[in-house]
Amino acid sequence: MANTKSAKAKIREIKNKTNFNKSVKNRYRTFLKKTELNIVAGKKDDARNALRKAESEIMSASSKKIIHKKAASRKISRLSNRIKSIK
Repeated sequence: MANTKSAKAKIREIKNKTNFNKSVKNRYRTFLKKTELNIVAGKKDDARNALRKAESEIMSASSKKIIHKKAASRKISRLSNRIKSIK
């Protein structure tokens, strides 16, 4: 347990950052899920629109260093390839 005033403040700061990071991560996962559901359903146009929104959220999370930049690019690339393969 923290003893000093600065250590207690640091614990509060970490708690706030953790909550913020969780909310951003949850948000981009929600958009990913919407895209995935459209891909599975075979709705190409809806999936394309969902990917456009998901891409924005993923890159936003990437710029906030919540996920790695290359991991974000990889997720977007794989989703777009899956959308292209829908007939």
